[in-house]
Amino acid sequence: MKVFINIIFLSLLLIGCGNQDIRPDPSLIQTQTPKPVIFDTDMAHEDMFSALFLLSHPGVDVRAITVSGTGEAHCGPGVSNALGLVAVSGHEDIPVACGRETPLTGNHVFPADWRQAADDAYGVTIPAGGAASELNASDLIVDILQSSNERITIVAVGPLTNIAEAIQKSPEIRANIHEIYVMGGALKVEGNVGNSGVGIQNEYAEWNIYIDPNAANIVFNSSIPIILVPLDATQRVPVTRNFYKALEKNRNTQPANLVYEILTANLGFVDSGGFQFWDSLTAAIFTDQSIATFEEVELIVVEEEGPESGRITPASNGSKIKVAMSADRKTFEQILLTILNWKE
Repeated sequence: MKVFINIIFLSLLLIGCGNQDIRPDPSLIQTQTPKPVIFDTDMAHEDMFSALFLLSHPGVDVRAITVSGTGEAHCGPGVSNALGLVAVSGHEDIPVACGRETPLTGNHVFPADWRQAADDAYGVTIPAGGAASELNASDLIVDILQSSNERITIVAVGPLTNIAEAIQKSPEIRANIHEIYVMGGALKVEGNVGNSGVGIQNEYAEWNIYIDPNAANIVFNSSIPIILVPLDATQRVPVTRNFYKALEKNRNTQPANLVYEILTANLGFVDSGGFQFWDSLTAAIFTDQSIATFEEVELIVVEEEGPESGRITPASNGSKIKVAMSADRKTFEQILLTILNWKE
């Protein structure tokens, strides 16, 4: 009976948290000199939210957007949609490029229908942007880093193929990278590959790491400081009807309106309970680490094909990674809503 009562209490507590009023609060935004960043993305719906967050944030200087061709969107539509987001956010001359369309090793791919939906921007019209970079993604990363007179952070919310390839091409760029924020993996919770309904027997892996485990290991072993945002943290920030309704009331900019349109087109996913702010949380933690709690863990990525492929797992010979284990949902939602509606 005590267990049953505790379950009811926890359920009511979670329902109560989900029904809290969410409003923009500019006082939560840290004032700082804009931090330079390369945004590496695979241009799914939540990637678009995080892109608009970074592009709108007054404390962020987006130097380039690189699209992972191994991710959900294919290169052509992914680059086109990214250029559209640059235009929506009022920026000019931010270079956008795509990388290779196969993993460094293996043949893991996202489901075809997921990729088609991402290519189509989920039925939402993305305004036209400028022209793509003449460089591919890994070469653009190398070029931006080598030409910068300050170290740059990378925020990576798709498979890590582009970053790993850039490191392989020009290992010296590691000295020019301040940190890499990675959305990926599942440490103490179940992964999301095996429960995605696509017939893959794997209860440990998260999609971004699963697609290119070799690339993930290259990045983890690069000696660059890594801040990992796994499913352990993102499951604390589900996309809810409550946030959707708050955004409906607070959408005073083009970025906020576009996120609202994308959520409207994906309300079935919202109501399923499986939609999380995976990438937006990662971007927000980059701007303000106080919204998360962390543990330092020595990790490796399982590369071998099989039911644990793509799993991140603690190991004495692993690389020391700073891992976000939880997140302050209320503060995160307020920060996201504030930045999406930010006006200079």
